[in-house]
Amino acid sequence: MRPSALQMSLVLDDSPAQKTSIVFPERAGAYPRLRYMGSKHKLLPWIWQTLSDLEFDSALDLFSGTASVAYLMKTMGKRVIANDFLSFAHNLATTTIANSRQRLDSAQVEALCRTRRGRGTFIEKTFTGIFFQKEDLRFLDIFWSNLDDLPHPHLRAMALASVTRACLKRQPRGVFTVNGGNYDDGRRDLRISLEEHFVESVAVFNDLVFDNGRPHTAVRSDAFSVPPKDIDLVYMDPPYVPRADDNCYIKRYHFLEGLASYWREPGTEIMETSRVKKIAKRFTPFSYRATAGDAFDRMFRQFADSTLVLSYSSNGFPNLETLVELMSRYKRHVEVVRREHRYHFGTHKGVADARKVVAEYLIVGRE
Repeated sequence: MRPSALQMSLVLDDSPAQKTSIVFPERAGAYPRLRYMGSKHKLLPWIWQTLSDLEFDSALDLFSGTASVAYLMKTMGKRVIANDFLSFAHNLATTTIANSRQRLDSAQVEALCRTRRGRGTFIEKTFTGIFFQKEDLRFLDIFWSNLDDLPHPHLRAMALASVTRACLKRQPRGVFTVNGGNYDDGRRDLRISLEEHFVESVAVFNDLVFDNGRPHTAVRSDAFSVPPKDIDLVYMDPPYVPRADDNCYIKRYHFLEGLASYWREPGTEIMETSRVKKIAKRFTPFSYRATAGDAFDRMFRQFADSTLVLSYSSNGFPNLETLVELMSRYKRHVEVVRREHRYHFGTHKGVADARKVVAEYLIVGRE
C-alpha cells in the first residue's frame, strides 16, 4: 500500500540562495517576455533549478503557451516537444523550438511590409475603431497578402510569431477584451507603429534560433490527444480554474488567434454581436470546477510512464492537497516545491491586487 498523499509530499520554500552552483543558461534568459496570462517567464530560473535535479533526455511541454519553458528545456540540451491548441501559440513554438536553422533576412522582412495590388482589407474594415490605428490595421492586411511568398514553413511561423509579439506590445494592456485607447500611458510601445514592432520582433526571434543537435517538434493538439510514448518528462501548466474571473485564453487573445489564419480557420468565425469581434470560446475541462478534477486525473494517468512536473498556483482549483493525492495515484514519490510570486496582469486595484501575490508550486511526480 502506498503512503497517503500528504505523507508523500514534501513542501520546500525555494530561494535563490539554494543550489548556488547551478548557472542559469544565458540563452534561456534572452527569451522575450510576452504579456500573456499565466506566463512563467519570470519563474524560469526557479523552474530551471527544479528541472536540473531531474534525469530526463526528452521533454514534452503539454501547454506550451509562449514556449518559454520549452525553450528553457531546449537550452538544457533536451529533445523537446511543444504542444498547444492555439494557433498563435503553435507559431511561437514552431519558431523557437521546432526551428533550429531558419531566419528571416532583411529582404524577406521588407517584402512582407510592401503594399501589393489586390491585397485584402478584412482587418482594416473589421477592426477599425476597436484595436489599433488604421495604418496599423492596414499593415496587418498587407502582411497577410505577402505571407504565402515565404519559401519555408518555419519562416512563415516566424513571421506570424513576430506579428503576434508586435500586437501584444502595441496593445496597451496586452489583452483584447476592450478597446485599448483609454490605457495609453505614452510609453514607447504605444508610440511606434505596428510595422516597427514587427521589424524589431523579427530581430528578436532571429536571435533565438539555435541548434542543440536534437530534433524538436511543435504540435498543435488537444492535450489529451498527444501520444504519451517515448517522453521522459512532461511539464504541465494547464489553465486551472481561478477563484475569481475565468481562465479563457480565447476571450483575451481572440484577435491573435484569428490573425494566425486571417480568420479563415474553422472556429475563428467572428461573433458579430461582440463589441470587440470575438470568436467562440473553446471548451476545455480544466476551466470548470465540475470537470477539472477528472481532467487532472486523466492527464496524470495518460502520462503516468513519464516524470510529471505540474506548475500550479495557490489561487487555483483544485487545491494543492487534491492535486498531490491525484498524482500520487500514479507516482510513488510526489514532491512539492514552493515559491511566492507576484503576477502583474491587468490594471485593476484593491482586492484584485491582493490576489496577484500567490504561492507558485512545482509538483513533481517520480517513481
